[in-house]
Amino acid sequence: MAEVAGRFTRVEPRRRARAFVLGLLADLPRKNCWTIAEHAGDTSPAGMQHLLSRASWDADQVRDDIRDFVVDHLRDEDAVLVVDETGDLKKGTASVGVQRQYTGTAGRIENSQVAVYLVYSVPAGHAAIDRRLYIPRSWTQDPDRCRTAGIPDSLKFATKPALATEMIAQALDAGVQAAWVTGDEVYGGDPHLSAELERRQIGYVLAVSRKRPIATRAGVFRAGVLAHGLPKHAWQRLSAGAGAKGHRFYDWAQVDIDSAPERSGHRWLLVRRNRRTGELAFYRCYLPRPIPLTTLVKVAGRRWTVEETFQAAKGLAGLDEHQARRWISWHRWTTLAMLAHAFLAVTAAIERATNVAAAELSPLPCNEIRRLFAALFAQPVRDPAHWLRWSEWRRRHQARARISHYQRQAAQQP
Repeated sequence: MAEVAGRFTRVEPRRRARAFVLGLLADLPRKNCWTIAEHAGDTSPAGMQHLLSRASWDADQVRDDIRDFVVDHLRDEDAVLVVDETGDLKKGTASVGVQRQYTGTAGRIENSQVAVYLVYSVPAGHAAIDRRLYIPRSWTQDPDRCRTAGIPDSLKFATKPALATEMIAQALDAGVQAAWVTGDEVYGGDPHLSAELERRQIGYVLAVSRKRPIATRAGVFRAGVLAHGLPKHAWQRLSAGAGAKGHRFYDWAQVDIDSAPERSGHRWLLVRRNRRTGELAFYRCYLPRPIPLTTLVKVAGRRWTVEETFQAAKGLAGLDEHQARRWISWHRWTTLAMLAHAFLAVTAAIERATNVAAAELSPLPCNEIRRLFAALFAQPVRDPAHWLRWSEWRRRHQARARISHYQRQAAQQP
């Protein structure tokens, strides 16, 4: 918390933010302003709601501190910046940015909010260092709806790859040292992102679809056609990194592409083949200098760390449990959840680097660190009267909400 304390000009929101992060790290069945306030010892959720909506502090400045905190502790000259989006399922139409749209969380089109994240990934660990809420075009074309949700008037519609490009450029301009950028087909199919990375001389391994046209010395072919024309000796069995059940072995092939003399740098099509099913995946790659296949495979494998980041941030730090409807509240909740997860990721990295676990023990993962921290440091001691007061407060609030609902129903009857 000392990393971000200077962003709170008053001691009250600073203490409240600390209690909020402790609540995010606590072993609560659900995490919202009610349960976090009860955990903190408050008499009502008003203080936590004030922190997210009206208190004077800048979530983007705290975001900058989180980025510096993560990079300072996990620093690696071969770091990979991973971009990806994740969705939070929502009901209703009032939450900022919500609409029926595809989200990988559900694997289908659902009513949801979608945000793009930038993850700093190195062998020692990984954590999110930036976020952008995706505001659909249906929102930006409705100024009244945007104004009701607190969206700045200056905000214009931006695609997910455009949001990713903005975050990457901001991180690099802030001094983040990274050798690579990787992402899925949403980002691999955007020419502006790859052009910006090439302009900055940053390598990338971006997934593309099998129908993506690829320029070669012999002409332009779809990625799938190029893969089927590869000879048997072009394939190598390599690991894309260790997973929960051991190394993830695939067959890989590397094809030189786009050798126009006026363009600097080296470009390849990287093809991955599942050894059991034969399913193919494709990546468009770039680096200013030649690089072996093994390096491209390692970078492609690091893209999966973004999924691990989402899983840990949601499961351990409440990233997706917010009930924020407005622009500022969403950014504040998300930023504090990123801070809570960054603490876990950095602590796990420090633990692995400084303490060698016994042969019969695995290294401390983030979920075990969170469990120990919650039990040893974040567990408050409250008298019975505190829990009884909160029970009465919840039931009183629920009764008022029920009465108001019935009154609205009665007023709508003809």
